[in-house]
Amino acid sequence: MICIGVLLLYLAISKNFEPLLLVPIGFGGILSNIPGVDIAVGEGVLHQFYAMGIETGIFPLVIFMGVGAMTDFGPLLANPKTLFLGAAAQFGIFATLMGAVALTETGLLEFSIAEAAAIGIIGGADGPTAIYVAGQLAPHLLGAIAVAAYSYMALVPLIQPPIMRLLTTESERKIEMTQLREVSQIEKIVFPLLLLTLVAFFVPSAAPLLGMFCFGNLMRESGVVDRLSDTTQNALINITTIFLGLAVGSKLRAEQFLVPETLGILVLGMVAFCIGTATGILMAKLMNLLSSQKINPLIGAAGVSAVPMAARVANKVGLEANPHNFLLMHAMGPNVAGVIGSAVAAGILIMFAGG
Repeated sequence: MICIGVLLLYLAISKNFEPLLLVPIGFGGILSNIPGVDIAVGEGVLHQFYAMGIETGIFPLVIFMGVGAMTDFGPLLANPKTLFLGAAAQFGIFATLMGAVALTETGLLEFSIAEAAAIGIIGGADGPTAIYVAGQLAPHLLGAIAVAAYSYMALVPLIQPPIMRLLTTESERKIEMTQLREVSQIEKIVFPLLLLTLVAFFVPSAAPLLGMFCFGNLMRESGVVDRLSDTTQNALINITTIFLGLAVGSKLRAEQFLVPETLGILVLGMVAFCIGTATGILMAKLMNLLSSQKINPLIGAAGVSAVPMAARVANKVGLEANPHNFLLMHAMGPNVAGVIGSAVAAGILIMFAGG
């Protein structure tokens, strides 16, 4: 496990794979496995970080607030139908949950419904959401789920393009989209309030994640609390990320990580991510069949909530097919919708599997 911790540090430092999280996670994993050093159990400092921030759910929620403060809902509001792309990309979460249950039925692996739900959320490609759900439903699997979630987020530029090219034709990748309309400040202020109210009524368990996300966004868009917004986007989210990573690293102890279920989690997480990418693209193709105003199916792949990397990948693949095809802002619509979708999916999983 110490070697695995060193490997995570290598991937973060040398390969630039999600370094903000993998550096503290990897270092925490090393600390947790040094013989005779009880830093990750009992009164150990890493265990205290875990108890204070992940058992309570505070760390992921604070990070979600920071993500909200950095998010612009403008592209989504300018083209609301991209919300369907973000929703479709969450299918990977529920497909993987069913896959984990199927593996349990066959006897190959053994996952409870709560564990299967925690594994499935990896498909949303949203690290804080995955950690939040795992902390609520399957804390003993937290290390493997967090490593899988952030590893696949870092591998978006490698995983998504082959799927995007496989499921789209050259002519579809060349589709140019019209310029987005200007979104007013009033719209941007009202939207997070309306979104939170509607979702909280139907999925109350999604309110903590979505509430922090919408609060962070409201601080950004209101224009009257710039100091709070700036602190949330920078100092607060950075400090919390340090403690979150070390706390997750405390769960990389050998007796918890070096088990057959970890391999199953890594494989199922990859399947979830691939299915989410594919269903986003297929939803875009379906929408093109039903609408005269065509959208480029590549932006459907941005429905997974790896913000903004998935949108950048969609833009890059689009430029390869058509040098005049600038899809970044269009892809940010489903990308932001994916963040909302993963939070709602997390609430649904907690509601039905948490009991």
